[in-house]
Amino acid sequence: MLQLSENQLDLLCELLPDHPPRPKGGRPRTDKRQAIRGIFWILDNGAKWKDLPPEFGTKSSVHRAFQRWVAMGSLEALLAEVGSMVEERNGFKLYECYIDGTFSKAKGGGDGIGCTKAGKGVKIMIMVDAKGLPIAVNTGTASPHESTLVEPLFDFMVTVDFPEKLIGDKAYDSDKLDAAMGQLGVDMISPHRTNRRPENKTQDGRKLRRYKRRWTVERTIGWLQNYRRLCIRWEKSTAMFQGFIHLTCSLLLMKEVLG
Repeated sequence: MLQLSENQLDLLCELLPDHPPRPKGGRPRTDKRQAIRGIFWILDNGAKWKDLPPEFGTKSSVHRAFQRWVAMGSLEALLAEVGSMVEERNGFKLYECYIDGTFSKAKGGGDGIGCTKAGKGVKIMIMVDAKGLPIAVNTGTASPHESTLVEPLFDFMVTVDFPEKLIGDKAYDSDKLDAAMGQLGVDMISPHRTNRRPENKTQDGRKLRRYKRRWTVERTIGWLQNYRRLCIRWEKSTAMFQGFIHLTCSLLLMKEVLG
């Protein structure tokens, strides 16, 4: 079982906003530190909210705290803030970045879900730097091809600069994508599909040597899948599911900040 360190808890309490007091009085809000620990327990175990141990408070109060932070955009802001901390420490290596997607089945239904041969679900798209640190993450319906989900990912960058080179697998072999990345100043590198004609090949074999290090993004996806709540989407709301993803990526970046 994964555990939050005291340093991580301290930083989360510092960056996440306090919940406003109830306008009509009544019971005080759930303790922030306790709520964060409860949310992390759900993220780590993938359990239902009703199974939350009482040591973290009532399941309804912890769930409401998570809903409020998602509605306020606090978890997305948390990821951006921690990303800025890493960037200030020259932590990101953007000379060579990697992109890939992973599929999560959607058991609870809801919005933002697409149908595939594997069933209904969502696609988690992630971009990492040369060290495997997440620099952009987003979700989309599982139906569209992955090459169409790359451009929207640039709207969720936690870094100021774009990557110099972006490496993906054969799913990203697209002349249209190459042109779009070129307009952003990004060199898109991916192996050609087997059905591409020799006269239409555009990739340089020297650049493709970088492809052997694509395990970097696969390792990061493995880190994400350590958190069971991301393996299967139970939330009916895309925003709620993305809240768990933003929290997870923030925790991965915190290791770079806190050491």
